[in-house]
Amino acid sequence: MNSEQVLAVQKDIVRVLKNIYDPEIPVSIYELGLIYEINVEESGATKIVMTLTAPNCPIADQIVDDVREQVGNVPGVTSAAVDLVFEPAWNKDMMSDEAKLQLGFL
Repeated sequence: MNSEQVLAVQKDIVRVLKNIYDPEIPVSIYELGLIYEINVEESGATKIVMTLTAPNCPIADQIVDDVREQVGNVPGVTSAAVDLVFEPAWNKDMMSDEAKLQLGFL
């Protein structure tokens, strides 16, 4: 895959991530600012670095599995790994303006 194809795959991944929601919050994990990095190698191996709104999230495994599965189904992705981190800690300033508006912060 060349760099142009990698960028296209990254855009497709963002589209997928915008359709994954934390069941407790009616905003996508992407718009919430939970996705810190999307790394796609030329081989198609992909790593998502993400966090959660709280370290003790009761559905953390479900969200991580959903991200791994849906990203893994994006054309061009040969493998999908998710690295769940809690540094830096998530805060509401990481949300997009769209998410802030939807949740009444704007």
